[in-house]
Amino acid sequence: MSKPLTLIEKIIRSHLVEGECEAGKEVKIRIDQTLCQDATGTMAFLELEAMGVDRVKTELSVQYIDHNTLQIGPENPNDHIYLQSVCSAKGVHFSRPGNGICHQVHLERFGVPGKTLLGSDSHTPTGGGISMLAMGAGGLDVAMAMAGVPFKLTYPRVVGIRLTGKLQPWVSAKDVILKVLSILGSQGNVGTAAEYFGPGVATLSVPERATITNMGAELGVTSSIFPSDEATKAFLDAEGRGDCWQPLAADEGAVYSRIIDIDLSKLEPLAACPSNPGNVKPVAEIAGLPVSQVLIGSCTNSSLKDMRMVAKVLAGRHVSDKLSLGIAPGSRQVLRMLGEEGSLAEMVGAGCRILESACGPCIGQGFSPASGTISVRTFNRNFLNRTGTKNDQCYLVSPETAVATALTGKLTDPRTLGIEYPKWEMPEHFVIDDAMVLPPAKEPGEIIRLETIGEPPVCTPLPDRLEAEVLLKTGDKITTDHIMPAGAYLKYRSNIPRYSRFVFECFNEAGKPSFAERAEAVKAKGLAGAVVGGLSFGQGSSREHAAICPMYLGVRLLVARSIERILYANYINFGILPLLFKDEADLDKITEGTRIVIDNLREKLQPGGTLTAKLVQKDGTESEISLANTLSKEDKETVLKGGRLVL
Repeated sequence: MSKPLTLIEKIIRSHLVEGECEAGKEVKIRIDQTLCQDATGTMAFLELEAMGVDRVKTELSVQYIDHNTLQIGPENPNDHIYLQSVCSAKGVHFSRPGNGICHQVHLERFGVPGKTLLGSDSHTPTGGGISMLAMGAGGLDVAMAMAGVPFKLTYPRVVGIRLTGKLQPWVSAKDVILKVLSILGSQGNVGTAAEYFGPGVATLSVPERATITNMGAELGVTSSIFPSDEATKAFLDAEGRGDCWQPLAADEGAVYSRIIDIDLSKLEPLAACPSNPGNVKPVAEIAGLPVSQVLIGSCTNSSLKDMRMVAKVLAGRHVSDKLSLGIAPGSRQVLRMLGEEGSLAEMVGAGCRILESACGPCIGQGFSPASGTISVRTFNRNFLNRTGTKNDQCYLVSPETAVATALTGKLTDPRTLGIEYPKWEMPEHFVIDDAMVLPPAKEPGEIIRLETIGEPPVCTPLPDRLEAEVLLKTGDKITTDHIMPAGAYLKYRSNIPRYSRFVFECFNEAGKPSFAERAEAVKAKGLAGAVVGGLSFGQGSSREHAAICPMYLGVRLLVARSIERILYANYINFGILPLLFKDEADLDKITEGTRIVIDNLREKLQPGGTLTAKLVQKDGTESEISLANTLSKEDKETVLKGGRLVL
């Protein structure tokens, strides 16, 4: 008799192309669907073109315009014209600006239970709310999936999260995932996936489940998933897509690597405090903090359910004059329904600022808070400076806590408002209008590439004697925002020489050469560049620019105590060798300017093994350290030849 399987194991095995289904082993799986957003999609499609692919090989691929919609200058609209033309030519659906945030729209219009979804955005696991195996990856991995290449991943350890009970009034799905973050943290979960099960699951609607799986990205897990049940069917029926529903669940007796029990009825409103999503505290403990700004939206909390609740609480009331409240519905569908039912009028009447159905402030595109003030947001990340304001103080909360705070002007536990909690029922029918999604042309047409769009950079093979000078030594929990800032810089994503000027900008010191300038100086000496980090290097976004831009500047080596999954893969894809300290005490032996020398690299670099490297200090003194790797044989071959796009 075959062993009982978790739902994640079932989906992986049904899509298995190659490999052994054992935790920690490398497997390759077939990808059914892909999604890209415009901040990562331009490079992904340039890479697809470089591969010479005529038409995508997936069942469905969608390109969304949701990140760079502010359009200051020509760079973003130029990208959008290119993306629309290349999607039409290559067989990809194109979701126009204004149609909504990729994860919200994909859940509404395209997600299918049991399918695999790979997206060039780290919050692609939102699709797990509809029982998809949905994963974030770098743009090159998504381009390869569109080309029909199986996706390589580590067969995950599956953590089971058993839900019992039912959420109490004013406690929401956001509080569930914040509770999980308080248990598992935002680091140390590489090679793990999260699967929700238990009687409490049936009490949660698809929008609530999607909030939970969305922020699985902050755990650092490969994916998060819920079973497909009657609640899933009700959502798909309301979207007019009930024919794609199927029941899906783990086998009875499925074995998880660990089980976490959460009684929904015992949860309380929670907040992620500055400046990491894993820094979780009860709202009741920190209530009363003065707040200057509240934002409700993002791919985490912009569903019709969230927005209706907010509108009902605001009806007949007014936002505090001590703060500004911005609301961004997640999709055109949600925005239209709010307008038709009168909820939008209630929001406007209460003094809200209605923002575009796009990512906007979540990625530092507008609505930055004032200096030295607190911003309360329903978003998924509060990394330092992500709001666009230096040394910001950003708290992540549920829409319930956010709207309560907006009314009082201070961080407020919504249970203290003295208002009856609004009821929610899944609509029998959502308003369906796909006019803003353009299907691909039947015959390939002209691809339009305007002057601000560059070419994807290519790399050279790693030398057998790798001599790399340390350009930067960082601490723990370095995010992709630290490596490649978002916000106003996003418009340079399709111009690598321009965007690379901002690599590690947050570490630059006034009056001293920038990281980019130091990297160019080292490159001019004929040396490679190296970066040294601590634990959980590369948290956050899937942006492959955090690998492409350092590679463009000559960085070829990263040594850290631990490296997060997507950045690790991106470094291999672009020819940067990721190694790990065997002894964490060796971290203290390295400073900026230290040279790390590895002789006979091709012989020494054995998959999953260790090697000896020589350290040469600025004063000429030498010592040796041991470095480990978690490379597979294929990873080794890829990184040694300089990645997947090479000269």
